[in-house]
Amino acid sequence: MRKILVAGNWKMHGSKSMVQSLLKGLLAGSSAGGAAELAVFPSFPYLAQTESILAGSHIKWGGQTLNPNPQGAHSGEVDSEMLVDLGCHYVLVGHSERRAIYAESDVDVALRFSAARKAGLEPVLCVGETREEREAGQTESVVGRQLDAVLAAAGIAAFDSATIAYEPVWAIGTGLTATPAQAQCVHAFIRDKLSSLNGIIAGEIKILYGGSVNGSNAAELFAQIDIDGGLVGGASLTAEDFLAIYNAVA
Repeated sequence: MRKILVAGNWKMHGSKSMVQSLLKGLLAGSSAGGAAELAVFPSFPYLAQTESILAGSHIKWGGQTLNPNPQGAHSGEVDSEMLVDLGCHYVLVGHSERRAIYAESDVDVALRFSAARKAGLEPVLCVGETREEREAGQTESVVGRQLDAVLAAAGIAAFDSATIAYEPVWAIGTGLTATPAQAQCVHAFIRDKLSSLNGIIAGEIKILYGGSVNGSNAAELFAQIDIDGGLVGGASLTAEDFLAIYNAVA
C-alpha cells in the first residue's frame, strides 16, 4: 500500500535560523510511525545544515533541481553527485518554475531525470498544465507529452524508484486549488498511462498533488484514490502550517 508523502519545497526561501527552527519543529511534531512520510527541499545553501539536523531521522531531504552534466565548468550549478554527497534522497526535476522561468524543455527535464536515477537519487518528476492549456482542454495532452519525454529517455523501469508530482500551474501560489475531483482525474490519467506500460510500477509509484495544498484542503485531497500526498510550497515554510498538512493525513 502506498504511504502518503508530504514534501515541502522551500523554493528560494530560508536562513540559518529559519532552517534550524523549522526542522526542529518538524522533528518534534512528527514520527517515523506516523500516517505520512515527510520530506523537505531546501535551497542549495542550506542542504548541509539540513543534513546535520536530519541525519538519522525519519525525514528525508532533496535538491530543488540538478545539472545533468558531470562535475566541470558549469558555474553556479549543482550536479547529482554533490546532492548525494549531502545526503539527499530526492531531487525535483521539471518543476513548473524551472520550465517557465528558466526555459527547461521536456528534453532537459528527461536528462535531469536520467542523471538523478543514475546517481541513485529518487527524482520527483513535476508535470502540469497552465490555465490557458486547461481552458483549451489540453490538460491530458500536455501532461502526457511531459511524461512521454521522460519515458522515451529513461524507460518505464526507471520509474520503479521515482515519484511524480502533478502541479497545475494555475494553482501554484495563486490561492486557487484544483478540486479533489479535478486533481483525482489527472492523477488517474497519469497512473493509467503508466499502467499501460507496467502495472506493477503504476500501482506502486507515488503521485503527489502540488497546488496550494494547506491544512484545510489536505485531508480531502489525500483521500482520493490516486493522490498519494502533496508537494507543498508556501505552507511548508513554517512547522505549524506544514504539520497541519501532515496531521490531516491521520
